[in-house]
Amino acid sequence: MKLDMAGSHYKEILTNGVWQQNTGLVVLLGLCPLLAVTGTVVNGLALGLATMLTLMMSNLAVSLLRGLLRPEIRIPAFVLIIASVVTVIDMLMHAFFYDLHRVLGIFIPLIVTNCAIIGRAEAFASRNNPGASLLDGFATGLGFCITLVSLGALRELFGRGTLLAGAELLGGEWALNLTLTIIPQHPGFLLAILPPGAFIGLALLIAARNAWEAGKSRTADAMGEKLPGPGSFQP
Repeated sequence: MKLDMAGSHYKEILTNGVWQQNTGLVVLLGLCPLLAVTGTVVNGLALGLATMLTLMMSNLAVSLLRGLLRPEIRIPAFVLIIASVVTVIDMLMHAFFYDLHRVLGIFIPLIVTNCAIIGRAEAFASRNNPGASLLDGFATGLGFCITLVSLGALRELFGRGTLLAGAELLGGEWALNLTLTIIPQHPGFLLAILPPGAFIGLALLIAARNAWEAGKSRTADAMGEKLPGPGSFQP
């Protein structure tokens, strides 16, 4: 029974982080990097992975230290933990992915200011065990990463006619062949890769998610109407 309850709890954490409370599509936090760096799939994926790692490590650290932090210093301590994690990630990216680090620029250090990270530390990690907190960081980061990649794919496809352009920045020389030319001789739709295109693309993704949820709700209501009531006659 306890295992079933724990399993359902972890499933709920995963579902909320990835879909029901998606940072970019529902809660609408972290929009500055979301809109700024998603000109390509690779840029979105790199920032998404960095944000996911930050969420996981900061959530785990906050959960482990939650009994030692006094209420008066809780928030400054959370910021210090997050800043330390981001600094390590920034240095690692500078050392191993230098060209990609130059492309993303200031938006790696700016992960510290992402409201979603300190929000999860305060709302979840400071109140739950390390395992659940680590999963919450993974789920929230995965949801944000999926949004970044989806928006990057949408903008890159319409703006350049390709997908995974610049994959070698993340994967090295072997990734040169991963670039896909979806629309050959595509002249490029400039609006898609400019800031207004980011807002339009995000609006389309939010609308698509809302339409999906509305369709599911209508289907569930229709199924509920078809089901017989407790006192109905069944021949």
